[in-house]
Amino acid sequence: MLLTELNQECLLHLFSYLDKDSRRSLSLTCLRLRQVFLDPQLWTLLHFKSPCELRRDNFVLSSSLRYLAVCWHSSRVKVCNIEDWMKTTFQRDLCRKHESLVSDFLERVCHMCPNLVSLTLSGCGHITDQNVIDVLQSCRRLDSLSLENCARMTDSVLQAVVDHGKSLTEVRVDFCRNVTQAGLQDVRDKRPEVHLSALHSADMIPDSKPEEKTQIRRALQKFLIFS
Repeated sequence: MLLTELNQECLLHLFSYLDKDSRRSLSLTCLRLRQVFLDPQLWTLLHFKSPCELRRDNFVLSSSLRYLAVCWHSSRVKVCNIEDWMKTTFQRDLCRKHESLVSDFLERVCHMCPNLVSLTLSGCGHITDQNVIDVLQSCRRLDSLSLENCARMTDSVLQAVVDHGKSLTEVRVDFCRNVTQAGLQDVRDKRPEVHLSALHSADMIPDSKPEEKTQIRRALQKFLIFS
């Protein structure tokens, strides 16, 4: 029996053992296998190891997607998480090439994947509160939200968990330096049924704008002068 003579269910099962690139390569061999590649049932789970993978055409977004993870673990993550006003020209140029990749991808997810139940974002330093809020508003079945080392996340995301994450049972905001203890406590008070984890987030030094640091420095100088 030829591979293409197998029924759709068997072919989907075989494809499920392949990674995204292998699935795409196999799908280019004939129309029958291309149809299997495009079947939404094959794409219930997507895991990206870097935002650059979001540019490829080796996956399918659909209402069948349940589990999504974008986890970027590399030296570039450190650059992305530097405060914008502190970045060098080289660092800004480096970030400019990919800063909207995850944001644009999440916008597509909002429109095409309403049945998402789990979202993990790690090392995505350019996403904003609004990107995650949009997902919470669009994907009402979201059960698990994990944000790790996402520097721009603030208490606005925690407020959105309270306001829009009605199906959430687990929330993680680890190493998100602009999340405060007050924001975390608000979630615990208003959504006690949610298992909330915040490893180091509220213990880190939050971002502050240059003018804010100038005011602090001036106040400290005055204190030292008159003390």
